[in-house]
Amino acid sequence: MSAITPFFPWQTASASQWLGDRERFAHAWLIYGPPGIGKLTFARAAATSLLCERPTGGIACGTCESCSWIANDSHPDLRLIMPDRLAQQYGLQEAATVTDAQEGAAAKKASGEIRIDQVRQLDSLLSVTTHRSGMRVIILFPVEALNSASANYLLKSVEEPAPGTVFLLVSHAPDKVLPTLLSRCRRLSLPMPAREEGLAWLQAQGLSETQADTWLHASGGAPVGALTLSQSSTEPVSYWLGSFTQSLADRAMPDMADYTARLDKLQPAEWLGTLQRLFTDLMLHSQGLPLRYFPRLMPFIKAIAEELSAPRISQTAVWLAAQQRIADHPLNSRLFIQSVLQRVCVTCLSKNG
Repeated sequence: MSAITPFFPWQTASASQWLGDRERFAHAWLIYGPPGIGKLTFARAAATSLLCERPTGGIACGTCESCSWIANDSHPDLRLIMPDRLAQQYGLQEAATVTDAQEGAAAKKASGEIRIDQVRQLDSLLSVTTHRSGMRVIILFPVEALNSASANYLLKSVEEPAPGTVFLLVSHAPDKVLPTLLSRCRRLSLPMPAREEGLAWLQAQGLSETQADTWLHASGGAPVGALTLSQSSTEPVSYWLGSFTQSLADRAMPDMADYTARLDKLQPAEWLGTLQRLFTDLMLHSQGLPLRYFPRLMPFIKAIAEELSAPRISQTAVWLAAQQRIADHPLNSRLFIQSVLQRVCVTCLSKNG
């Protein structure tokens, strides 16, 4: 039998306090915080604890019948809804809605939204009583992936919840969530764990002290994001950013065809986020501050920043943020990559920028 999903060490104390008072527990929660700190894991562990028949200090026992069902992905009163793209990425078959016939062709084109048909599937669940008159938990991750139609459809269920139903809406960016949906939820903020705690956890996962420090920097202090980066074959520095910044530092135009082909294998939000972090480090260096994300690229970042003015760095950073907002547009992906890289190169290679 598989094990239930536990809370991360930096979550356990706050989770126990939050889950301790079941009698006054709200029916809808917005769980939010920065990416890479384990919010989905928190929500899944919280759902297990809410459904557990013998919780201790609010935390699931791991041995009751309910916990056994959850460990085997078969609890009748638990639903996890997320975009098909993320379900494939996380390997969560219970959350995916792509059919076997579609799976191969749609691997890259899977939807990045929570569609209305996914939310409508809750109707049959909410129309019946809970198993053995217990609770029912519905997790949506990330809730900002709801499109307009699906958000408004969900709102009806959140406004008039079925008895015993708890909605856990997990978000990286609450400001992107439908305001009327937010108004129906209580909020729980999950903070970034202390750096020492993140380093200790990463070392417990098998990383050396130096590796843990490097990857924690690259993830902006988020331990789960750091571990994911350390295991990724497309980790940005080794996959593309290291050689890309080296070319810019040497005042040479990078091979656009090569980098376009590499980045076309990634989701736009991923490589755009990497460029945004690069420009954050450029701005920090221009102000005489330590780098936050890519200290191992210090020689290249220093060389690039010395040729740029702070306003030029800031303008390009703002422009990249605007591109991030349209990252899922249906236009040609390679043309989009080329246009962004060209803008970055023009900024970095312009004399006295």
